[in-house]
Amino acid sequence: MPCLTCCSATPRICCLLLYPQDELVLVTTERADGATARIMYRNGATVDAKALEKLCEKVGWPARPVDKVDAALRNSYLVSSLYLQISKPGASSSNGSTSNSSNDGSSSSNGSTSSSDSSSMQLIGLARATSDHAFNATIWDVLVDPDYQGQGLGKALVEHMVRALLRRDITNITLFADSKVVDFYKQLGFASDPEGIKGMFWYPKL
Repeated sequence: MPCLTCCSATPRICCLLLYPQDELVLVTTERADGATARIMYRNGATVDAKALEKLCEKVGWPARPVDKVDAALRNSYLVSSLYLQISKPGASSSNGSTSNSSNDGSSSSNGSTSSSDSSSMQLIGLARATSDHAFNATIWDVLVDPDYQGQGLGKALVEHMVRALLRRDITNITLFADSKVVDFYKQLGFASDPEGIKGMFWYPKL
């Protein structure tokens, strides 16, 4: 199926990156069983902490207490998420999502949600930001399901989050990057140790 925004013959991350929206369809594909699969970007959707922890476990991150993950999500300034929406043949949709486009946070054992009898939603990516609501924001917990990596989704996730922060007039945006992904973030405009500025850490002495 062609891209919904630029009429490309193949599904891909496309010109949606140019438009400042809080819900976007990034990729659309038709499955052999007739179902439609959409990868959707969302700002501000309620994210289930258990579903997020399952995703963190899948990418190999250390386990964290679910109650603290839930608190981190609730106390974040902005939560951006990627969902895989599967719509069975005949499912109604007005904007690329099902008639119940909001995620109520309820999840099944595999971290997916059901918005109707003919569609389902599965969390496949997330990034969140904390902020002073005026000048500064720090991006945390950027991850994409390994089954969906290599499609440009991580790039789209971070770029959309940065644009969302800029729309809120927050222009000093920082993050902490593992050495393996420093080049990835540099490609997105982040600088390592700008003007000699160093990140400082305090840890309790054991």
